This record gives sequence, structure tokens and C-alpha cells, in this order.
Amino acid sequence: MNAKCKVLFLCRANSARSIMAESLLRQLAPDRFEAFSAGVEPAARLHPLTIAQLSSTIADIHILQPKSWQGFVDTDAPRMDVVVAMCDEADEAHAPNFPGSPVFCRWTFDDPLAEFANEDLQKQAFERVFRQILRRISVFIALPLQSMNADEQVLAVNAHPEAGRSGAGSAL
Repeated sequence: MNAKCKVLFLCRANSARSIMAESLLRQLAPDRFEAFSAGVEPAARLHPLTIAQLSSTIADIHILQPKSWQGFVDTDAPRMDVVVAMCDEADEAHAPNFPGSPVFCRWTFDDPLAEFANEDLQKQAFERVFRQILRRISVFIALPLQSMNADEQVLAVNAHPEAGRSGAGSAL
């Protein structure tokens, strides 16, 4: 891996989950990671609840915007070390071929953009997903990726942060 590990988070609209992950990784480990995000069908703008969720913790929220994953397959696009699919629509089977040989993994979180009975339930969903992503990013930045071979990286990046605890799965 390069001096800074380049990580691309993928989601359907790139207006909530992938933006949260990009922001958190950029904020928590800027010296070790370069974070990016993109979507299969990018939204026109960030979801207002994403902005509300991030505004108290993320300093550079103004630079965030939905982008297409096609912008990361061009020859002049940054070469990713890790690509993280955060929903079924963005998994490896559907994703374009990204330049280089990035580690591809899947971290599935509930869609906070799903239909909810009321606004309070949707706000709760955003808060819950934000906390889950924060926990996953915290575990991710603790990994010694630079000292691992490719197979070890795949296993480590795909491991669930609660693996080994009773009732926890081995992968998201």
C-alpha cells in the first residue's frame, strides 16, 4: 500500500452511508488515509439528515457532495487501495473495474433513506447507522494494513468489528 491508504466507500446514492464513512475516516485518521466516496446513481445533493448528523463532528462538511463511481475508473483517477461496498447495489459483482488491485470488501448497513412512518424514526435510523459506521471506522483505522499481505488485508478489512463476541457474525 502507498504511504497513505486510499479508501473508496460505495453506496447507491452517495448521500448518506458512504458520505458518513468518508467523512469519519477523513476526520479520524487524516495522516494515514485518504477517503473518497461515490454512488451507483448519485443523488443531486447530500441528504439533509446526513448534514445534520455530521455537522457537529465533521469540520469539512462543505466539501462533501455525491459523486458517481464512474469518476474513479478513469485513467487519471486516484488508485484505491481499499474499496468498501456499503449496500447490495454497490457490491463487487455490480461495481466497475477500479484501476490497480484494490482490496474489495463489504460493510452492509441498513439504509437510513428507507421509508419510515415518521421523521423521528428516520432521524433515529440516521443516528443508529452513524454510530455503526463510526464503530466500524474506528476498528478499521486500528488495523496495521501496511504490514499485511493482500490476503491478510482482505480478511482484516472484511472482519466484523464484534467478531468473537457471542452472537456476532464474522462479516458484514
